[in-house]
Amino acid sequence: MAKRPTRRRRGAGASGTDVTLPSLSTLSDLPAFTDLAPSPAQVEEFTAFVEATRATDETAARQLALGCVVRLDRGFPAVICEDATFRAEFATRLTKGGFSRASVGDWVIARRPEGHDMGMIERILTRENAVERWRGGSRGELQTLAANVDLVIAVYPLSEGPLDCAQVARAVVVARDCGVECAVALTKADRQGEGVLQTSLERFGEFFGDSVNVVAVCAETGEGVEEVRALVPQGHVAIVLGTTGAGKSTLLNALLGHEALETGAVRESDDSGRHTTVTRRMVKIPGAGVVVDEPGFRNLLVIGHERGLAKVFPKISDAARTCRFRDCTHTHEPGCGVIAGLEANEYPKAQLDAYLALSAEMRESARTLDPDVVL
Repeated sequence: MAKRPTRRRRGAGASGTDVTLPSLSTLSDLPAFTDLAPSPAQVEEFTAFVEATRATDETAARQLALGCVVRLDRGFPAVICEDATFRAEFATRLTKGGFSRASVGDWVIARRPEGHDMGMIERILTRENAVERWRGGSRGELQTLAANVDLVIAVYPLSEGPLDCAQVARAVVVARDCGVECAVALTKADRQGEGVLQTSLERFGEFFGDSVNVVAVCAETGEGVEEVRALVPQGHVAIVLGTTGAGKSTLLNALLGHEALETGAVRESDDSGRHTTVTRRMVKIPGAGVVVDEPGFRNLLVIGHERGLAKVFPKISDAARTCRFRDCTHTHEPGCGVIAGLEANEYPKAQLDAYLALSAEMRESARTLDPDVVL
């Protein structure tokens, strides 16, 4: 049995915490290097770095490789290059002075000295995009969930009643604000009878129009699984986001075709569950592309995603610019362009209710941020 490597967390000193990491040789479903593709700009950036290094140190230049972070175990990255997959640490300059650490999906320049089983990440290449969210209450901590992705798949569990589109809109707002398209997988479709499910799908279509693909899924019966697979064609990378207990790991197991990811029980009282995914990782979906498996969260805050809100509800956002008062709440004020748009049937009331609720949450959340956090 392969021994699990133990790494000491940086900055812990002599009494630092030892972290046991799974051996890469024991891991399954990791993508191959050919399943991933850096952008032309990232390749150009890598090439320029190698040439600049070669000008002063030919040996060091030969040790550089273009790689992608495919897994993070408690913050420790695994990097895949053209000829190897290895654990890596961060160069000191990346952990000091405010530099961000790499996330899953980041393309990096890694140094691989001969005779060493680990590499050193020298640079994180400029991202095409990053899926990020605010967390931490008053601290206002911005967390990168994944980088360089093509699609966010928001997983939302159906209940016995009709779909709550306002809750689904949270993930769509975050994705659009990060410059990424979004699709929705409505899991546990077997909870709804045929009539209720059809009502939920019609409500979704009225709310989002054709701008967001939706798939109703029952992983146990296989319903909708192939439709989700089709959302991530070969050469594409998607990230699956969902609250704890949403059925995310169950869906991914169905896509993989075997029980690769741990699933947990869900409380009947609030339809929530415990975190069953604790590692951020990429998995290769047979016959499709690559999916980033992300730990679930209790709730998805929409702090600082005003641009995403405007992209999801463009008609309401445009109408708000015509209001007589700059601080209009769009509820009762005279000369309100948003109310006028609703009365003219330019958008459904369900959209406006969601827009008002999310914008009010953004304003309130902004007051809790640290003074040095700028939205």
